[in-house]
Amino acid sequence: MYLSRFRLNTARAGARRLLSSPQAMHAAVMSSFPHLLPTDAPAPDTPRVLWRLDQQARAEVVLYMVSPDQPDLTHLVEQAGWPAAATVDPQNPGWQTKPYTPFLDSLAAGGRWSFRLTANPVHTIRRKDSEPRKITAHLTPTHQMGWLLDDDRQQRAGFRILEKPQSRRLLPHGTTHHGRPHHGDRYELSVGDTRSLSFDKSRAPGGRRQGKPVTLLTVTFDGRLEITDPEAMCRTLTQGIGRAKAYGCGLLTLAPLAQPTRQTA
Repeated sequence: MYLSRFRLNTARAGARRLLSSPQAMHAAVMSSFPHLLPTDAPAPDTPRVLWRLDQQARAEVVLYMVSPDQPDLTHLVEQAGWPAAATVDPQNPGWQTKPYTPFLDSLAAGGRWSFRLTANPVHTIRRKDSEPRKITAHLTPTHQMGWLLDDDRQQRAGFRILEKPQSRRLLPHGTTHHGRPHHGDRYELSVGDTRSLSFDKSRAPGGRRQGKPVTLLTVTFDGRLEITDPEAMCRTLTQGIGRAKAYGCGLLTLAPLAQPTRQTA
């Protein structure tokens, strides 16, 4: 397994085109693997190519990828990076890739980490008993967090999201929201960037629209977790969480918890 990082040059038209279309970005990501055909679909319960876009600042967007094979991002550098800089320094091709397996092997139960996840939190509903159930997105931060805080989902993923100390909670324990428990201030979890996307999955020859456009809602979560099952956690990190993985959802990444600063007398 490999973890890769590529910073997009947002001043270039090629980068802006990729950022405007999850379908185009998906195609560019999959083109990073010479032996992987566009039609190849991963077998169930096997590692797959996952990717996520993080907007660090207004003009700083970073693409993260987790993949079973080492990628070649030369084409991305040429159309959306800094190709001249990469040519000058052979040691810096324009992206960074490092083996991910040693990190995965080091994970242990009880380990606590900061995390980030961009996901497509959905549920199924139906207005009448006679209608089939329909997949629809969670629209409010409370329900979006509830999707990730679901006990079964956390157990399958191999982690639990940490709770805040009582001293840091703004809402008292047991506060309700529309008659339901409100968890917005109980957990080390926040909802950041939320985006509604609509794009054409494919077009017929000549550029004509083919079928209905794809619409989905993506949510970026930040928080802190504790690993409960290292094997399940490794599956989560290499197979992703939830739906819409082809369109930049499902990739969860970990970072060491920031150590509190010590005050000196």
